[in-house]
Amino acid sequence: MSTKSISYQGRISPLQPALFFAAFAVFLIASTALAQQTNPLASDPRAARAGGVIFRGQCATCHGADAKGISSIEAPDLTLMWTQPGMTENRVFTRIQAGIPGSIMPPHDFPDTEIWMLVSYLRSVAVTGSTGEFTGDSENGGRLFTAHCIECHRAGISGGSLGPNLERITQRRSQAALRSSVREPSSSIGRGYKPIILSTSSTPDVSGIIKGEDAFSIQILDSSQRLRGFAKSELLSSDRDIDSLMPAFLEGQLSDSQLDDILSYLHQQR
Repeated sequence: MSTKSISYQGRISPLQPALFFAAFAVFLIASTALAQQTNPLASDPRAARAGGVIFRGQCATCHGADAKGISSIEAPDLTLMWTQPGMTENRVFTRIQAGIPGSIMPPHDFPDTEIWMLVSYLRSVAVTGSTGEFTGDSENGGRLFTAHCIECHRAGISGGSLGPNLERITQRRSQAALRSSVREPSSSIGRGYKPIILSTSSTPDVSGIIKGEDAFSIQILDSSQRLRGFAKSELLSSDRDIDSLMPAFLEGQLSDSQLDDILSYLHQQR
């Protein structure tokens, strides 16, 4: 009896190898999923360069060669993507692979390595925002923003729409770039805010910013912040080679310390 019992206990059940390999497979799947939480090519500078080549060949039609989007088809600026709360490399990987339902972004069957190269490229062109310390008086900055900026800009739910929403602007642009945009607004005009002056027989010299355009019509937000549409066949003239509608605030109008206050206020709105 004892010998038989020992012999029986020492035998390996035919189910044991199957159970072992099933458990091992689950372990491998879990390990692979865990590994994909971060970009395995992040430390390789060649990955971003290769990703740039793939991007320009496969993605630039919608997102532009510079990844800053094409407003006419509502493709977003991908250089700003990393400023979104909770954005991770794994989420970007998933968006490229699975697409975004209900949008023009389709799924892609690229190999995983190529998708990670695209993630590396998008990281390399990402806007880093302001990293230095903000030393101004944010409370005074709020008052100055209301006095000088709120008619055309908003920082949250209140304000105008003739200029960009500045709620998270310090996450997207450096302090130096923000100072330059206040002192010299025509030096860099963002997509969706290109100025125009157009005329028809009934509406001469209408100034505004271009919000949409096709072969037959153009839509603008005029200087009174009214959305208006015009048939191109009715236009007598259209001038796009003009300065930004935003006035240049020189030091006599807005001192450096006052500008510091406004930037500190905007930094708090993030």
